[in-house]
Amino acid sequence: MGVAVSGWRLAKAVAQSGQLGVVSGTALASVYARQLQLGDPDGHLARATAAFPLPAVADRVWRQYYIPGGKAATTPFKLNPMPALHPGAALNELTVLANFAEVFLAKEGHAGRVGINFLEKIQLPTLPSIYGAMLARVDYVLMGAGIPRSIPGIMDCFARGEPAELKIDVTGALPGDDCLSRFDPSTLFGGPAPELPRPQFLAIISSATLALTLARKSNGRVDGFIVEGAVAGGHNAPPRGPLQLSPAGEPVYGPRDVPELAKIREIGLPFWLAGAYSRPEKLAEARQLGAAGVQIGTAFAFCDESGIAGDLKRRIFQLCRSESLRVFTDPFASPTGFPFKVLQLFGTLSEEVRYFARERICDLGYLREAYRKADGSTGYRCAAEPVEDYVKKGGTLADTVSRKCLCNGLMATVGLGQVRAANAEDPILTAGDEVAQLARYLPANRESYGAADVVRWLLSQPAFA
Repeated sequence: MGVAVSGWRLAKAVAQSGQLGVVSGTALASVYARQLQLGDPDGHLARATAAFPLPAVADRVWRQYYIPGGKAATTPFKLNPMPALHPGAALNELTVLANFAEVFLAKEGHAGRVGINFLEKIQLPTLPSIYGAMLARVDYVLMGAGIPRSIPGIMDCFARGEPAELKIDVTGALPGDDCLSRFDPSTLFGGPAPELPRPQFLAIISSATLALTLARKSNGRVDGFIVEGAVAGGHNAPPRGPLQLSPAGEPVYGPRDVPELAKIREIGLPFWLAGAYSRPEKLAEARQLGAAGVQIGTAFAFCDESGIAGDLKRRIFQLCRSESLRVFTDPFASPTGFPFKVLQLFGTLSEEVRYFARERICDLGYLREAYRKADGSTGYRCAAEPVEDYVKKGGTLADTVSRKCLCNGLMATVGLGQVRAANAEDPILTAGDEVAQLARYLPANRESYGAADVVRWLLSQPAFA
């Protein structure tokens, strides 16, 4: 869904409906810091932070970012440090607290299940992010966009109160280079860290081969899979084989890209199907295929409880009634190199004129690539940063073409966009192919719908009578 679209409000609403509500763990340190700078007007972050087991850590973070009454609309957000291989204590503390607060608020006041979703491609903040979520007793951890074989073992370590390590992909690294990110919970507590419940781990995959690899070669227990098709929103797995583009410029997916569900079933772990399954008949089909259920993204992304700014949602609903919405699977937008689905909408970065008018800048850094510098140290580059900077760092000019700053664009989508020279960053929206069908969730005489409306619609149709 992007950054903070599936925030705690949405995850809580879904969990209260009896389903698994999942918060986005992407860029939560920046989300939390910016929400503090807006003054936390409803007091939710203050309430969550009061429950954080390390008051001194919380106090340091609040003194750094909280602005009583909120910043002026024309004042830029203060930036937090960018993710790095060896982050400072301040960034680790902010990351742990941000993930704790998001999960705490999602779980508050009910007994439903709550998970958190991370991208394997965003490796640098992974360890403190997982630990913060576990401190809040998250029930599930979901991860895709890569091969997250080490995540189960990391959760095992944190559950025992022990430190954990994660090998970071560093381009050009040589044998003997330090490519390990480390996080020791005892540094937060100033002594032994507590034991914690170990969440279940669900890997997001697009092939039976990857499912088998994770089931057999992960460093701990894998509890199930989300099997995601190419029509799902956000980042998609690239097509297998050489990249071929359609006349419209989208990646062409073929029979080799269809997950072999029979082989996935044989593994014996529960799995859920994702990508255009938000209809009762598709849910019934998924169950007939042996799935435990389905994962729904787009339908929830535009409901009342989602983090997308209200004006953007209103525009989307106006357009979806005429079915004039279109999603473009952009093979080049994401700095990660993965295809990324972009909703085509006037006034957003989907417009070429706005993309070219934006000054390239990388100041959030979640999608940066770590690389080995000539002196053996680790550097960072992003294909969406200024072209000359990227090339100076050893990147190729071709890799910068059409790359978009998803970090800043997705933050703007949820009302947390940076202000530059009194102008706010343009948003960028991602959605699955079924976005044009959102009108079916709208109750009679209403201009919006809630998460419970989606669940009710899926489960109360004749397919489940």
